[in-house]
Amino acid sequence: MYALKLDQARRQERMKRARRGRRLSLAAWIALLPMAATVVFAYLGTMLWTARVSMSYSRSLPTNTFAGATQYVRLFENDRWIVSLQNLAIYGVCFIVVCLAIGLLLAIFIDQRVAAEGALRTIFLYPYAMSFVATGLVWQWILNPELGVQAVLRHMGFAHAHFDWIVSQRFAIYTLVIATAWQASGLVMALLLAGLRGIDEEIWMAARLDGIPRWRVYASIVVPMLKTSMSTAFVLLFVMVVKLYDAVVAMTQGGPGTASEVPGKFIMDYLFNRANIGLASAASVVLLATVLAVLAPVLYARSRVSAMAARRGERT
Repeated sequence: MYALKLDQARRQERMKRARRGRRLSLAAWIALLPMAATVVFAYLGTMLWTARVSMSYSRSLPTNTFAGATQYVRLFENDRWIVSLQNLAIYGVCFIVVCLAIGLLLAIFIDQRVAAEGALRTIFLYPYAMSFVATGLVWQWILNPELGVQAVLRHMGFAHAHFDWIVSQRFAIYTLVIATAWQASGLVMALLLAGLRGIDEEIWMAARLDGIPRWRVYASIVVPMLKTSMSTAFVLLFVMVVKLYDAVVAMTQGGPGTASEVPGKFIMDYLFNRANIGLASAASVVLLATVLAVLAPVLYARSRVSAMAARRGERT
């Protein structure tokens, strides 16, 4: 009799726990509804609306006149758009390579347990807290031939010193790389430093016992183990490349001429200044397709690596 009552009490307790778990699960789903609605309507909805407008003859205001691929044909016949894509490719490669290189070197430097490590982390990461507009204005002053580095060098006696990249057709795009890499390298440093701190200490102990130089351990063992951190940094940097707009406006206004024109500025100019919503929407869709084409394989490969690592962990 006692055993029967005990069994009934246990069943009732399990039922109570199950009901409590269902209530918590329902509460969690309800809490997620605002975010889900935002994703569906504010993100997916606006993407579909932009794609629809890009297939119309919309000018100042959206219209329902179907134009098919006309806007896309006009877009790729526009020399300014082609130049902006070329500039973005140059900027993107240089920006990502420089940020990854500087961020890795900074992370390795701080990983040596240097003095005032916390202060150095803050100093290196601080530029990322600034807006790209502020960064652009500061670097516009630094690179100004009449006020910045060139003027300082000439006042120091170097009469023939030249550093006028910001007004040069050939080098203007690289001034954007300098300014934005200065701002974003600290973020890469923080991501890679977190990965370095996750490296098993036994690896370093074994390397010391075998007499392997420290640089060799980093180059052959540690850096290849940072694939996940590197891929995360790459994704974030690539998104910054595609979103590049405010630093261009603050520093060069896309000039001189179209030397630093980028797709973001092209889209905003045609959307607001030239009142051509259809062409601006087509450019936005092309830019979105480019992002998906580049990031989808990276994210897929990253998920495969994570899944394989999880399976190896289960076997062990």
